[in-house]
Amino acid sequence: MKKLFKSFLFTIGLQIFATPIVFAQDLLAAQSPLDRQMELVDSIALRDMLLNEENMFPADGLYESWKNDKVRFNAELPDSFRVDLRGFVMPTTNTKITDVFGYRRRRGRVHNGIDVKVQKGDTIYSAFDGKVRITAYQRRGYGHYIVIRHNNGLETVYAHLSKKFVVEDQNVKAGTPIGLGGNTGRSTGAHLHFETLLAGKNINPALIFDFERQDVTGDFYTYRKGVYQEIDKKTGKIIESAEPLYHKVRKGESLSVIARKCGVSVNTLYKLNKMNSRSVIRPGQRIRYR
Repeated sequence: MKKLFKSFLFTIGLQIFATPIVFAQDLLAAQSPLDRQMELVDSIALRDMLLNEENMFPADGLYESWKNDKVRFNAELPDSFRVDLRGFVMPTTNTKITDVFGYRRRRGRVHNGIDVKVQKGDTIYSAFDGKVRITAYQRRGYGHYIVIRHNNGLETVYAHLSKKFVVEDQNVKAGTPIGLGGNTGRSTGAHLHFETLLAGKNINPALIFDFERQDVTGDFYTYRKGVYQEIDKKTGKIIESAEPLYHKVRKGESLSVIARKCGVSVNTLYKLNKMNSRSVIRPGQRIRYR
C-alpha cells in the first residue's frame, strides 16, 4: 500500500513540475515568430533610413557637399572609380547622334557631351536614381537645363529643353520624366545635349551609353585617372591610352615653336591634330601634343 501511495505521489509530482516547463516552451515558441517580425521591422526601418540618407546626399562618399550653383561640381577624383550602370533608363528613345564628344577645331573648344536628335516635346528621362541639383536657364548656353547627381556617383546634364518637370533638391528614380526636348539657348535645332560628369570631370557619354542600341556599355564603367578612354569603332569596346594633353596657342607661336616647347616633333603635332604643312593656327586654339 505504501509503495502504491509513493508511486501515486511521484506521478503527481512529475505532472506538477513538468507543467511550468511545457508552458515556458510554449511561450518561447509563440515568441519566436514575434521576434522574427520585429527583426523584419528593424531591417525595413534600417533600409528606409539608409535610402533616405542616400537620397538626401547621393554619392556622399565622393562629394563632400551639395550646391546648386555650378554645373561642374569639382571634387577630388580618386585614382580609380567604379560606376554601377545597372538600373539605368535611356534619357531618350531617339537614337540619332548629331554631334559627338571631344575637341572641335571649327569651334576652337571642347564639346563636353553628345547631341541626340529629338523633336520638340519629346519626353526626356532621368538616366539613374538620384537627386536634382540644378534646374536653370542660360540664354547663350544650355537654354533650359537640368543637372542630376546620381547614387552611383555620376552627374548628368540635360540641355536645350523646352520644358522642365522637376525642381532643385527633388529625388528622382531612373526613368522619371524630367522635361521635354527643345531648342532653347545656343542651339541651331531641336536636340538633347547630354553630358556625363564624375566629380566635375566630363566623361564621354559614349563610354557609358550606346544610344543607337538603346543600352549601356556594360554593368559597370571604371574611370581611371590619367587614362584616355575611347570606343573602338570596329569592336565597340573601350580602349585605353595615355590621357591627351593640349597646348593653348599664344600670339606669335608656330607649330615648330609649340613642338619644341612640348618636347615633340612637328610631325607628331600634324598627326594628332590632323594637320599638314599648309595648316594655319591662331591664338587661343588648342593643339594636342600627346
